[in-house]
Amino acid sequence: MTDTHPDLGPELRALARSILNRIDPAVRAAAAATAGAEGPGKCQQVWCPVCALAALVSGEQHPLLAVIAEHSVALLTVVRAMVDDVETTPVPPEPPPDGPPPSGPSRYQHIPVTVEE
Repeated sequence: MTDTHPDLGPELRALARSILNRIDPAVRAAAAATAGAEGPGKCQQVWCPVCALAALVSGEQHPLLAVIAEHSVALLTVVRAMVDDVETTPVPPEPPPDGPPPSGPSRYQHIPVTVEE
């Protein structure tokens, strides 16, 4: 990771880790509460946020709440893995500024362009 602010990366990772550590228990508790709700609510329209909110307030199950709970736990897991992976990913060394370009596979492909007037 080559930055003009190399000290910013570790600070942001520490901040992300702190935020994840604080919201993870709340998200998991909310997901568990959604899974353990009383029974299906009056309205079972899958994508109706009003019905989902009403079911949440009354402690009933709703398909949208189940989807949100499942995806929020998965999203936190992915974000945590990304934050942890940044520390373990080795940073490739930079080539010397006046040396030849690195050889090997690259996404850059030279395309010759001719302009005709």
